[in-house]
Amino acid sequence: MNTEVNFAGIKMKNPVTVASGTFGYGREYSQFFDLSEIGGIITKGTSLKPRNGNKPSRIYETPSGMLNSIGLQNPGVEYFLEYDLPWLKKQNTAVIVNACGSTIEDYVEVCKILNKADIDGVELNLSCPNVKAGCLAFGTTYEGVKEVTSKVRKVLDKPLIVKLTPNVTDITLPAKAAEDAGADAVSLINTLLGMSININTRKPHLANNTGGLSGPAVKPVAVRMVYQVAQAVNIPILGMGGIVNGDDAVEFMLAGASAVSIGAGNFIDPYASVNTVKGIEEYMKKNNIEKIEDIVGKVQIN
Repeated sequence: MNTEVNFAGIKMKNPVTVASGTFGYGREYSQFFDLSEIGGIITKGTSLKPRNGNKPSRIYETPSGMLNSIGLQNPGVEYFLEYDLPWLKKQNTAVIVNACGSTIEDYVEVCKILNKADIDGVELNLSCPNVKAGCLAFGTTYEGVKEVTSKVRKVLDKPLIVKLTPNVTDITLPAKAAEDAGADAVSLINTLLGMSININTRKPHLANNTGGLSGPAVKPVAVRMVYQVAQAVNIPILGMGGIVNGDDAVEFMLAGASAVSIGAGNFIDPYASVNTVKGIEEYMKKNNIEKIEDIVGKVQIN
């Protein structure tokens, strides 16, 4: 039985990673388990300059999920390279940096810097506000995804994964745009836009009014989108959205994901990612599956 995968040129000992924004830079979770047990760490969103994020309240628990509006709070790429990356490189797992920005120039500049860093790849977060376009997300149109991805591709030699927003009518269009612009892979889904209101104060629970919904509640939507994208593109997919165990991960892989990420599940159980690795291994043993590739895209449609 072989759980190793080569995801878009990134070699991982197993197909389980942790999703951006749910794992910080790994230090806190390293108190619970050896980070070398998972295939890779995708860092929290890292921008060109430090960001303070949104004002609180920024998280609210919902049935089978959570809303968040953190606002991409992070110390900036230079701090990351000096303080966090040297520690991450000692963890014996793939390091993928989630890069975010408010303008195309921001994305290009942060990826120029990351291109010189000792990392395994970059995940381009195209769900960030586009300040120059009235706070629309770059990732909601074919043209927007293609423009940012193509300009980043020119300055980045490392594996490039484009993270897609699910808040679109047709998820295959931004996926095709990423592929057409030279991305090595896509990751999906990011959070679904949601809202919750306190009926007593009549105000939203989040200070930013709306936020991103994640957790098991979004899994059927995520599986459907992964399946649709797998039919539309020829580049690998990093699947995420409500995965909390091995069975969830296998479901995503059957739909077409070559690797998976654990997001909100890390808040439910700090051991969710390592337990997911074990769950995948148990599934493979039970079904006499020799390698991960024998699962990917093998759903039998009615």
